[in-house]
Amino acid sequence: MTGWRVLVVDDEAGLRHTLELILRDEGCEVMTAADGEDGLRIALAEEPDLILCDVRMPRLDGLGFIDRYRAAGGDALIIMMSAYGTIETAVEGMRRGAYDYISKPFDADEVILSLRKAQEREALRQEVRRLRAQVAGGRGFEEVIGEAPAFREVLNIAARVAAYPTTVLVTGESGTGKEAVARAIHRSSPRADHPFVAINCGAIPENLLESELFGHEKGAFTGAERAREGIFAEADGGTLFLDEIGELPQSLQVKLLRALQERRVRPVGGSREREVDVRLVAATARDLTEDVAANRFREDLYYRVNVVHLHLPPLRARREDIPILAQHFLQRHSERLGITTAPLSQDVLALLVRYTWPGNVRELENVLERALVLSGGSIGPEHLPEHVRTATSPFRLPIDGDDLSVKRRLPALERELIARALARTEGNRTRAAELLELSTRALTYKIQEYELD
Repeated sequence: MTGWRVLVVDDEAGLRHTLELILRDEGCEVMTAADGEDGLRIALAEEPDLILCDVRMPRLDGLGFIDRYRAAGGDALIIMMSAYGTIETAVEGMRRGAYDYISKPFDADEVILSLRKAQEREALRQEVRRLRAQVAGGRGFEEVIGEAPAFREVLNIAARVAAYPTTVLVTGESGTGKEAVARAIHRSSPRADHPFVAINCGAIPENLLESELFGHEKGAFTGAERAREGIFAEADGGTLFLDEIGELPQSLQVKLLRALQERRVRPVGGSREREVDVRLVAATARDLTEDVAANRFREDLYYRVNVVHLHLPPLRARREDIPILAQHFLQRHSERLGITTAPLSQDVLALLVRYTWPGNVRELENVLERALVLSGGSIGPEHLPEHVRTATSPFRLPIDGDDLSVKRRLPALERELIARALARTEGNRTRAAELLELSTRALTYKIQEYELD
């Protein structure tokens, strides 16, 4: 118990003195108070590790002390001290938040044993807190790898919104990690102990998608031999991740909107609705604003799912993260495959950074796993796919000859940057303008000027 700070609250001066001697012999720092009011003041000011408190005292008794101390946020362990006839009161104190009680009169060994039990309990409580924090941290945003400023900015927003049931729309190219971010939001939310249910809206036939979402009753359609809960019901209390929501047929967009607004779903073939409590995280690689303009996606559903918008940058826009991700994937797959691996050489890293990664993080992981298997652990340039090895530099200035005039070279550079932005966004001018840090109107003018239309 060396180093523990203990407060003794009792109106008997002789008992306070005796306990002070016993506790100091055990290496404790001891404070004393003659009644509950003084004890409360000292406890809140000095924050002791443990409090020994009498049941019957003037001004403020033991039960009143516990109530006011806990209400003020005090979290020290409390051991009640009770004389014969006050045992029931001491037990009541335990119901209100005391850890244990000892009966008067007591000897030194009894006090020391009680305090050591309290110390062991506190050590266990601290260890549980540490482990819970470790588990929560390991399964939250720490699993989403990346240090690029643009990427960290997105994750910071995601971490802030995770605590609330707000609907989130995650956009980005295929393979940028949209589901990983959705899972991190769930794991960092109050819903973490409830299900995370994911579905790809583009991977299920249209005639089965409604049943997949909302469930069905037995005999609702051919092949429905038994009733089945849909994913809304499966995700009740947790998070529902709708990947590729832009692929959702218009006939189901109305039903999805209704389910989100009313928090109720009706199984196919059913006559009764069921209440559901789900937090929706949707994702898409499409530009939903264009789909809304083309009447492919309902505007009211778009605004319903796009409460908080997170756009994940492609891997080619966060090249500083490639070495970090590569080492992460190498470690993950080497452990899974049982292969001892060496750190990646500078030659290999240079090739990885130079490649443009159209498949983004998913493609990088696949390339690293393939190289690990082929190399047996020591990856060289020869173990990378040919298209990665032979890729040209991702950016070359469009300069020929010896003319170094900035004034004459700027238009060629500007044209090259605009062409690359349009290629990267597959012709989406709104997103290209964001990458170029131009207004959409200015970009449209320059596209016409440079004949890039």
